[in-house]
Amino acid sequence: MPGKDDTIAHVDAQRLEALVAAIFAGLDVPEQDAASVARYLVLADLRGVGTHGVSRIPVYADRLRRGLVRARPDIRVTHPMPAAAHVDGDDGLGFVVARRAMQEAITAAERCGIGMASVRNSTHFGMAAAYLLEAIDAGYAAFVFTNASPTMPVWGGRTPFLGTSPFAFGAPGGEGSPPIVLDMATSVVARGKIRRAIQQGEPIPAGWALDAEGRETTDARRAYEGIVLPLGGPKGSGLSLMMEVLAGVMSGAAYGGTVGDQYRDLDRPQNVGHSFIAFRPSLFLGEAVYGTRMGDLVTRARACPRIDDDQPILMPGEPEANRMKTRLAEGIPLTAADLAMLREQAGLAGLTVDLDTLGKV
Repeated sequence: MPGKDDTIAHVDAQRLEALVAAIFAGLDVPEQDAASVARYLVLADLRGVGTHGVSRIPVYADRLRRGLVRARPDIRVTHPMPAAAHVDGDDGLGFVVARRAMQEAITAAERCGIGMASVRNSTHFGMAAAYLLEAIDAGYAAFVFTNASPTMPVWGGRTPFLGTSPFAFGAPGGEGSPPIVLDMATSVVARGKIRRAIQQGEPIPAGWALDAEGRETTDARRAYEGIVLPLGGPKGSGLSLMMEVLAGVMSGAAYGGTVGDQYRDLDRPQNVGHSFIAFRPSLFLGEAVYGTRMGDLVTRARACPRIDDDQPILMPGEPEANRMKTRLAEGIPLTAADLAMLREQAGLAGLTVDLDTLGKV
């Protein structure tokens, strides 16, 4: 999100998406894949997850130009069982690989009630919630797991070994209730927020990270060179270790501190692993009963006594959905640095662009 002192413009989401798609198409990404990448990046900005939005374009573009990410991967899928798919992403853009894998999981769930796709040789796939929403739109509940480059210690350790791997779960809403969309890092904070603080020249809160000497710091640059802290101590460490099993060990991807860092490892692919599970939420009770019970759960949760009577109780994913409604109407806020980056990346992709065409609101 823009810093409080930054000059910002509010831009039209559809026009921003078209520009981002053109940038990736200019990097030899097939038109349909470029459109998917743009949709996922702009969706993150619409939902207020700016750390996984268009601000990430430079690193993806750089790795494409270096040949560390394939613009036209040969994604291969095998089916060891009717309910399972094993996806080799061939070092393609993580968005493209993850979209295919979730489609495989949903297709398997259509056949069997539940489906799982395990992915190797992928790259950073952006906001995990994007793939939950695709499953929900198709009528399925889902889990999305990924591992990541080492930035967090295993509990009791002092050097990076685990990634800030997100835990993501989504389920369709019930009668009169929104879907549940839970997407959270297994660290105190996603590392992208530290990177964003560096870009904006802002400090970070105490308790987020330690510097390279193991001292608590609020300096974003020192934190970026150090380690982020696991959420809830051993609990966050344990959850991240679970991601290493589900996304790394089981898939054939890198694991246990060997996943490539997309910003630092400029001589090798990342070999990120993912895991996608989709299942029919009405599998055991039927669709009508599920809808009634889910609606009841949310209704009673919202009716709980509140700490602050002026603040409603919201379900996971609801703040982001509300923000998206606002930004679709009012535009996506971008900083002056964001606009300069878009102009630069468009130029590097061979485009001549007038940013006024983004339709500032």
